[in-house]
Amino acid sequence: MTQYPSLDRVVVLIPTYNERDNLPRIVERVRGAVPQVDICVLDDNSPDGTGDVADELAAADGQVHVIHRTGKEGLGAAYLHGFRWALEQGYDAVVEMDADGSHRPEDLHKLLDAAQDADVVIGSRWVPGGEIVNWPTHRKVLSVGGNLYTKLLLGMDVSDATAGYRVYRADALRALDLGSVESAGYCFQVDLTRRAVHAGLTVVEVPITFVEREVGDSKMDGGIVRESLQRITVWGVEHRAEQLRERLGGRGRWHRL
Repeated sequence: MTQYPSLDRVVVLIPTYNERDNLPRIVERVRGAVPQVDICVLDDNSPDGTGDVADELAAADGQVHVIHRTGKEGLGAAYLHGFRWALEQGYDAVVEMDADGSHRPEDLHKLLDAAQDADVVIGSRWVPGGEIVNWPTHRKVLSVGGNLYTKLLLGMDVSDATAGYRVYRADALRALDLGSVESAGYCFQVDLTRRAVHAGLTVVEVPITFVEREVGDSKMDGGIVRESLQRITVWGVEHRAEQLRERLGGRGRWHRL
């Protein structure tokens, strides 16, 4: 069994775009639920003043940090920026968390406990014990269908590869070749999942309760769904082609013996 180093320094990355009403609430909840972790807000130059709110929170609390980005470039770009910053700062692990409260900070201790013996921990909606609150039926169908399609096409034993509530050990991030990541939307989560699985990292899923946002507008739209479907299909074709090459190569070697 792999002996993992302790997670002494952990930072929660919270990407924001027009989340001025939600941000103070989520920061307060994180600080109350797991007070030992730091928080880094990644604001994409929100026109509603979210960045100013983040600065006020950071001024009042030394465990809150802010990165001001120049514009809205997508979830993946924001997280990649945060990953680089966290590795430079010497954190042992990085948490992904939405600003809208859908990822309950009260569940974070379960993810961190699981990360003591794993490289990547996914807060999963679709494993036994997982739950979704206030989602319409069509959203559930879309999520279940998308995850099933991903699981079958990419050959990954992960039930919620699209989930955005995660813990990555620093060494795991270094193993994922982040410089080659191009996915920007929510398929970013699938991209990193497949990279972790293909790198032979230990990926575990922990059941969480996912709560639909009460304040503000969802960032999910048709363009994000289309990007995810297109990229996952391409990755699936590449994965199956690689499997075929390995089988044909193995058969060739067997004939030459």
